[in-house]
This record gives sequence, C-alpha cells and structure tokens, in this order.
Amino acid sequence: MDSTASGTFWQTSALPHLGLAEQPHGISAQMQASQRNQRLCLGSSSSHGEFPLASNPSIVLHVLSECCLDPHDLARLEATCSFFKQPANYSPDTSLSLCELAALDMCMKRAVFKPMTAEERDTMKRRCGGSWKLVLRFLKVGEQCYRREKCQAIAGPGHSVVITKSGAVYTFGSSNCGQLGHGSFEEEWRPRLLRSLQGVRIIQATAGVGRSMLISDTGRVYAFGKDSFGDSEYGGAGSKTISTPQLVESLDGIFVVQAAIGNFFTAVLSREGRVYTFSWGADARLGHQTEPQDQKPHPLKGALEDAPVVQIAAGYCYLLALTCQRSGMAVYSVGCGLGGKLGHGSRADERVPRLIEHFQQLQFQPVAVAAGAWHAGVVGRDGRVCTWGWGRYGCLGHGNEDCEYIPKVVESLAGVKAVHIATGDYTTFVVSDTGDVYSFGCGESSSLGHFSSATEGQANRHANLLLPELVSALKQRNEHVVQISLTNSVTWNAHTFALCESGKLYAFGAGDKGQLGMELLNNESERGAPDIVEIDLQ
Repeated sequence: MDSTASGTFWQTSALPHLGLAEQPHGISAQMQASQRNQRLCLGSSSSHGEFPLASNPSIVLHVLSECCLDPHDLARLEATCSFFKQPANYSPDTSLSLCELAALDMCMKRAVFKPMTAEERDTMKRRCGGSWKLVLRFLKVGEQCYRREKCQAIAGPGHSVVITKSGAVYTFGSSNCGQLGHGSFEEEWRPRLLRSLQGVRIIQATAGVGRSMLISDTGRVYAFGKDSFGDSEYGGAGSKTISTPQLVESLDGIFVVQAAIGNFFTAVLSREGRVYTFSWGADARLGHQTEPQDQKPHPLKGALEDAPVVQIAAGYCYLLALTCQRSGMAVYSVGCGLGGKLGHGSRADERVPRLIEHFQQLQFQPVAVAAGAWHAGVVGRDGRVCTWGWGRYGCLGHGNEDCEYIPKVVESLAGVKAVHIATGDYTTFVVSDTGDVYSFGCGESSSLGHFSSATEGQANRHANLLLPELVSALKQRNEHVVQISLTNSVTWNAHTFALCESGKLYAFGAGDKGQLGMELLNNESERGAPDIVEIDLQ
C-alpha cells in the first residue's frame, strides 16, 4: 500500500517550469508583506485567482515533500499543475503556510471532503491533529483501505454483492432472508442488477448471515435481509425480513464511509473517523448498555473517541480499528478475546478499545487490517504481514496450529511485499505488490484456490495449509489481483473472489446457493479452480 522513493524523482530538473517569472533575490520585506496582503493572487484582484507559489521549483519541491506520503504519491497527485498553476476555486487563507495551503487544496479534490461544511472540516482537522497535511494523509489512507470510488466484490455467507466502478450493484446467491434485495426470497445463480437503487451511486458494501448493507457516495446506508443489527449466526432471526433496500434512518446525520458486520453486532465508520456500533451492548460488552435488538448507533467510547479511524474490521464478537494519528498508524481492538484474537497477550475480553502495543516493539507500521472469525491479520507499510489469534488449520501461516496472543510476523512471506490481506473462518489470503496471491489455512470447500485440474485428488482439493502458498491457478491467468474477499462465517461454507486490475472477477469455493455467480454442472457444490464471473464492472 505504500511505495518506495525513486532517486530521479527528487531532482529539481524533473519538475516542469510553470512560466512564472523569477523574483530578484533582493526583494524587500515590504514587498513580500504586500504580496501576502494581496492574498498571493496572480493576474486578478479577485480572491479566486491563480496562486504564483511556484516561481522557484525548489520551493515547489519542498512544499510537495512536506504535504504527501511518499514520492510516488507526489507524481500521482500532480500537484505541480493542479495547485500551483490552475485556479484554486476558493479563497486562499493567508494564515496558512505554503505546504498547508497545498494540502488543503488536495483535500478539496476528495469526493468525501468536498461537501463538508466549514465546521465539519475544522472538526476533522482537529481530530487529525490540527494540520491539513494530516487530514490529507487521513483521507488518502482511508481511500486505500476500503477502496473508495472503485469496484468491489464481497463474498458473504451464502450470497455475494458486487459494486461496479459506476456505483451499480449486483447481488446473487441465497436469498432466504431477502438479503439479495430483489423483492423475493429466491436464489440467484447469475449476477442480477439491483434495480431499486438505480440513480443512487453505491461505493461500499458489507454482507453478513442473511443480511446486506450498502453505502452511497453521500454517506447514506441501505440495509436488507434480516431486520436486525445484532443476530447470532446460529439463528435468532430478526423480528422480520426486508427483501428490498431500506434506508437506515437511525444513521441520519452521520456520513458513513464503511460498515462491518460481526457476530451479535454491526459497526459503521463515519467520514470524520468516528466508530458507531449497534447492539451487543448487554453487560456493556462494547462499552455501552443496550438491548440485543437495538436499532440505534452508539459511539464507541474510550481511546477512540478522539482518534481518527480509517478502517474497521469485524470478526466473531470483536472489532478491530485502524487509526491514523499524528504519531502514526495504530490498531485498537475491543470485544471477545477468546483465542487471543484481540492481540494483547491474553484471552481476556476488552469492553473498551485498547491499543495493540506489540506493533511498536516490532517496529511495524500497520496500513490495513482484517478480522477473521477467530484470528486477525495486518499488513505493514514495509510489506510485512502479522497474524495472531487461534491458529487452527494453519490460518496464521506460522507452520503450526498454535494460538498466538500477540501479533507475529509471518516469516515465510519475508520475500513478499504485501499490499492487501483478507481473512475468514480459519483462512487467510495475502496479495503482493506484484498482484500475486498467497493463501493458507482451512481448505474446506476448495476456498484456498489450489485445486486446478480434474486429475488431482479430493484430498488435495480440501488440504489445509500451515504455510502460505502461491495460488498458481490465478498466476497462470496472467492477471494482477488487487483485492481478495472471502466468506467470514462459522456456519457457511466459504467462497472467494479475486478482483483483478483488468476489471475481471474470478470466483472459487462453495457455490451450492449460486454465490459464485455461475452455474455448477453435474450436481457440483463447489468450484475448485478460479473461474471468471460474467459481469461488467465498469
């Protein structure tokens, strides 16, 4: 998720000349003050002119290096032309430094930031540490963590949700509770467009047992399936089922950017980085006291009240939160500690979010988190992978089935620079910066993707892997994989999606309810090798 510097980028000669006259070195202090009072606008007395901030390329270079995360980000942001030459489209603030002004300009280009009021922006700035540079970092990290504005594929328990680049939604698989949103309870074996939300651009989705949630580009949340935010996987259906998407009215006033469904609870993340949870508040398990069928969101108390969260991940009765603070990235956990999945060195539960401190000892800067049913994983800025929790079937990738109560680096991936991680019920996938995919853990229902030919035996098809292994069937497709999604459920057989840079989507694993988006032949219940899903993701 991060990049390394290239030596030539930092040469001043690589920066384009912006056609602004050089100022004499002996310019007076009075003239400098005068230019500042004129709001540094060029060619017009209007406060919406062009900023001549780049008359000296070395100044541009200094400003850019202060504003952004790494050299490769600088090139992608194209700040030298978009900020230092083009109209700013808003009144510049003369109290800001050049790098702060540049950072604010780049924040203004973010879809999630544009509609915010001045008060909301100031609140975000305060939560991020009082700097527009820190706000920019917060926004960029969030975009990377939950693939905002990009297509997505979600492998839910027995059903699937796919979001196209344009924001259209397709669902398929089981609809026993109406979780496909088509107004019926019939299975769908091929991707079917969700027509009831046409005209609404969806950018994020999550899926739980018998339930789906969608998030629009305006931060509104739609839910369908079980009418409950806190049911157990083992049954206990909500008071009713909803077979078409309905707006979650209790979230009115909260601009949501991500949602996560765990066992007994649901969590959502606001654009300001606040975490709210529904249900599972009996005995204050998540820091608040509520009834099992509570429909109101409650802010997560404790250490995360003032910390900007960029990603959340929910597992079996626990929640992980990735924060982006002035001091750097950090991971907090809360909920059930069975199996050591909270990462604090014990099996104890945590009723309020607690910092996982061991990353500091590992000198590990987390950039993405994943919460499986009983284990968790994190990708670091340097490409290392850490896992912890219950290691059954080898899902931690350490060569055994032991529990790990604190994060441990997966040494067998030492030669791989990871950029993405996905976890399920005793299963883990890692995607490298080259687009290769590695999987390990439970091989039930062929969800690891290592069965590629009819000559291979059934035993190999369902073999468990104690160490990461390259999914060669995907590599042979000559595709660059960017996202993996797999079923995170203790009651449903798992299936897996591999989304590629080319826009193609591959599926494998359990398909007995149509959740793979393809017909299975000869009474098959699963697909062992990755196969393409016929769907247009544009």
